[in-house]
Amino acid sequence: QVPLVESGGGLVQPGGSLRLSCTTSGFIMERYAIAWFRQAPGKEREGVSCTSSRESTTYYADSVKGRFTISRDNARNTMHLQMNSLKPEDTAVYYCAARHLGVCGVRSLVDYYMDYWGKGTLVTVSS
Repeated sequence: QVPLVESGGGLVQPGGSLRLSCTTSGFIMERYAIAWFRQAPGKEREGVSCTSSRESTTYYADSVKGRFTISRDNARNTMHLQMNSLKPEDTAVYYCAARHLGVCGVRSLVDYYMDYWGKGTLVTVSS
């Protein structure tokens, strides 16, 4: 319905960093819970991180906790995923997603909770 557009993917060496971005002209992101999902080759899509203006708690999957940081730039109507200490296991297509007036937590990082999706950006972690 409403397009979300990801950017920032690419090839990075293990231990390196990338920052993914997601933006839309269809709605004001500040009014939405924003999340990142990823799908690795041969794997099912999994939730990575989520944040909401309605909740102070930001949620991260155990696999990325301490390495990834999700954030918003409300002035630019953009959300980011800062990825540090990247591992080959992080290789995947990364998708942004949003839910109007949503909340975040382990119960929220599931596909059916989200209203809108981007088409994804590929991150490859390799020497």
